[in-house]
Amino acid sequence: MKVQAEISLYPLRQKDLSKPITEFVELLEGDNLKIKTGPMSTFISGQSHTVFNKLNKAFEKLAQKYDIVLTARISNACPDVENNKQS
Repeated sequence: MKVQAEISLYPLRQKDLSKPITEFVELLEGDNLKIKTGPMSTFISGQSHTVFNKLNKAFEKLAQKYDIVLTARISNACPDVENNKQS
C-alpha cells in the first residue's frame, strides 16, 4: 500500500539545529521514496513498509547521536508528494 508521511524532527539541546535534520533526511533517501522538504516538515511517499522501515532506522541511528523528537502523520489517502495527485 502506498502512503505519505509528513514528518518533523526537533533536535533538543543543540546549537546547530540544521545538522541533525539534514542527517535525518539523508538517512531517509533511497529505496524509491519520494521526499520533499519544506521549512517546517518533510513529506515522504512510498510503499508503507519502506516508509515505516526507513523512519525507524533513521530515528534509531539519529537518536544514538542526539536527543530528538519526531512527529509523524501518515496517511494512505493524501496527495502524492511530487504531483499532488491522489495515489
